[in-house]
Amino acid sequence: MRILRTILGLAFIAVGVLHFARPGFFISIMPSWLPLHAESVAVSGAAEIIGGAGLLSDRTAKPAGLWLIALLVAVFPANINMAVDQNQIDQAMKNGIPQWALWARLPLQPLLMFLVWKSSRATDPAGRQDPA
Repeated sequence: MRILRTILGLAFIAVGVLHFARPGFFISIMPSWLPLHAESVAVSGAAEIIGGAGLLSDRTAKPAGLWLIALLVAVFPANINMAVDQNQIDQAMKNGIPQWALWARLPLQPLLMFLVWKSSRATDPAGRQDPA
């Protein structure tokens, strides 16, 4: 579990950094009804970096796991928007992303939440599941 938690932590940090390095992509998938697109992308990027860093430490893994699960719930509307909005579909296809992949990622989000939850509960020195 510790290896999974480390991989997830580093992945969240990397994606969080991408929010700042390539904000245009993340802004483009935001639902139009949400305000403050650029600010929301920056906040969600910072939240991913903070949560990912938190997963890397046994002391902070549990709250970081909850933090990241809440974040994944919060950004799920952008993923849905990307799968159903024709402009998003057209943009994805221009970038070589097939339409089926936009739908396929939706059920992966709950799986990612589960993996974050499971790995963030394992905090003993051997990486075993904490009974609490």
